Amino acid sequence: MFKVLECVTVQHDQPFVVLAASISFASMFAFFLLLARARECTRSRRDNWLAISAFAGGVGVWATHFVAMLAYSGTVAIEFDFTATVLSAATAVLGFWLSLHLLKGAALKYALMAAISATLSIAAMHFTGMSAIKAAADIHYDLPPIFVGGAISVLILLAAFWFVTNASGWSRILLPTVGGILAVCTLHFTAVASTELVPNPTLPAADPLGIGRLWLVVAIAAVVCSVALATISAVFIDRYMTDLKGFANATLDGLVVIRDGGIVEMNARFSELMRRSEKSLMGIEPDTLLLAADGLPVCARRAEAIEAAPRFPNDERIFELAVHAIEYQGRPCEVLAVRDLTEKRAAQRQIEHMARHDALTDLPNRMFFEERLANAVARPSREPFAVLALDLDRFKAVNDIFGHAEGDRVLKTVSSILKRCVNGIDTAARIGGDEFIILQVGVPQPRGARKLSEKILEAFRLELNTVLDPTAVGVSIGVALYPNDGKDAEAIRHAADIALYRAKTEGRGLFAFYSPEMDQEIRERRQLEADLRHAMVRGQIGIAYQPLFATSDGRCTGYEALVRWNHPERGQIPPDVFIPIAEETGTIVALGEWVLREACRTAAEWESHLSIAVNLSPVQFRLVSLPDTVRSVIAETGLDPTRLELEVTESALMKDRLTTLELLRRMKKSGVRIVMDDFGTGYSSLSNLQSFPFDKIKIDRSFITSMETDVSARAIVRAIVGLGRSLDLPVVAEGIETFDQHRMVIEEGCEQVQGFLFGRPANAPAPIDPSRCLNKTAVGQVKAS
Repeated sequence: MFKVLECVTVQHDQPFVVLAASISFASMFAFFLLLARARECTRSRRDNWLAISAFAGGVGVWATHFVAMLAYSGTVAIEFDFTATVLSAATAVLGFWLSLHLLKGAALKYALMAAISATLSIAAMHFTGMSAIKAAADIHYDLPPIFVGGAISVLILLAAFWFVTNASGWSRILLPTVGGILAVCTLHFTAVASTELVPNPTLPAADPLGIGRLWLVVAIAAVVCSVALATISAVFIDRYMTDLKGFANATLDGLVVIRDGGIVEMNARFSELMRRSEKSLMGIEPDTLLLAADGLPVCARRAEAIEAAPRFPNDERIFELAVHAIEYQGRPCEVLAVRDLTEKRAAQRQIEHMARHDALTDLPNRMFFEERLANAVARPSREPFAVLALDLDRFKAVNDIFGHAEGDRVLKTVSSILKRCVNGIDTAARIGGDEFIILQVGVPQPRGARKLSEKILEAFRLELNTVLDPTAVGVSIGVALYPNDGKDAEAIRHAADIALYRAKTEGRGLFAFYSPEMDQEIRERRQLEADLRHAMVRGQIGIAYQPLFATSDGRCTGYEALVRWNHPERGQIPPDVFIPIAEETGTIVALGEWVLREACRTAAEWESHLSIAVNLSPVQFRLVSLPDTVRSVIAETGLDPTRLELEVTESALMKDRLTTLELLRRMKKSGVRIVMDDFGTGYSSLSNLQSFPFDKIKIDRSFITSMETDVSARAIVRAIVGLGRSLDLPVVAEGIETFDQHRMVIEEGCEQVQGFLFGRPANAPAPIDPSRCLNKTAVGQVKAS
């Protein structure tokens, strides 16, 4: 250690040592700065920067060594062989180049390999340089100190290379620079201190450099520093230009600099948009690539951006152009910005399409249809056209039973049918859940609307056969004609809706044309709907009770509760008028529960042998809570459940058979009795009796009314009674109005009778004997029989 310090302080000129250290600092700073730059730039340019870095580091280390050797002031004069000196510099450059290629990553093993390679390169350069010495002396080396200095250099360079690959900011350059200087100086001065020049008179003596040595040192230092400064400047300039180029390439727009009509610079995005290489685009005119929408040259000055199309075959892309004047490389130029609008325009078209079309069926939606209808009405020619309002029959049942996915499939099938039925100028739209509407133009009316309606109904019968497919639906169509049925869009839509309502009330699966008489009917019906919603609150709803009698002894066995509506202006509204309205509007649910509660409360005050019969609407069976409601009413009123008879029509079983039967079973468990009402009119009367243990059968009044004149009707009654007897079910004949009818049903074996002959529906006479409501004459006839 002391030998090295003596070598540095005594055997060397101190100013030259400081100069050598300065050269080492400049070269090491340039070396690690270039190395950091190489790791930042693109792969295609990395090898170039690594070579420049190796050159800066190798030349810098060689210059440090050479200046330090020139600073040596030993007892023997020395000079240097030119060839060997140049070879030592080349050895340093090649060694550093190899070291940088070994530094493949940030792992410690790569830093170690690079440090060993760099240390060997410095050592090889040093001893090659030492071999260039010409002096009248023999050179002897003390190897152990040199190996120690080499090991120390390896450790220092290991830390330096690790920092340059793992640190950030200026620390990754400054710290490795200090480490590089220490490593070079350590190895150099350790090696010089371990070198001994032994005079040998037999060898030719060297001419001292004298004053020339000073100028040589200054020249070398100036050259090395100039190289270092130029290298550092190039790094910063290249980084700025690379970042600028990268920034330009990072934009979504294609950028082109145009001078004298030709392209002189561009970013990568522009070549991507033109689908050509940058080299093939240089120098060509932009007008050979793009066609501006306004027909002017591409580089013409414009206040706003303009659209353009590519001049390539089968290329339907849309571009947006913007041109600005700039100064580039000291000359006036234009910069052209090109943006691809193809996807944006497609997205806009898609958004506009979605805003005007139904997402599920892709048919025009309500907004689109209303625009078309408004345009049709606004035509000066007032050309006749038709509006067809369509509503699907049984769609809600399909949706509820089979699920929304099946419902969506049905709606898609319907839309496909409508698309095939209309022509190219008609508009078929979906405006609601299962509501569709068609605007038919350009054909004579009403013949065109009639033919289209028939075509749609026929297509439904073929593709959505309700007999073969349980998920099939039907369609009802209402037709209104312009200008006969309405002078504006709102009026014509209103007329079509009224005609649709008529088609649905007349049996569904039909089409109907609007007529002025329909308006009054609809208005009256809608007024009734509104009045019915408030009837219970206003106390307009009441219950009348019609008695039932046993044919065996004429004794009254119970009553049937019949709802009545006493309208303040219209008087008594017949049940067959307001009950269908209540079922369509859903009011029947609240109405039915009220009737059940009031009837049970009244019957609870009667004698215990009298039963109370209450009708249940098919709509009420849509509520799974119906059995709970029945149990709640029984508990609330205190009525014996065996006295309650719930009458169910076969239509209730036709909607959702399995669910309805399950609800009936739950109610029967409460102790109530279930009666099959209007028996004989359904499609599966016998199977219904087989599916559920009913407690009683009521023959539909249509058979009783016809018994006196129709032999077949009497035969049907006889068959029903026989069926009831075989199933041990009592049979009730309702609707008896004459003594002959009464006699016949007794002869056929009916066990109970009901009808106007025995008593009309009336307010319950509770709490006194309910038998006061009976027709005394009829009772007498019953007993006489």
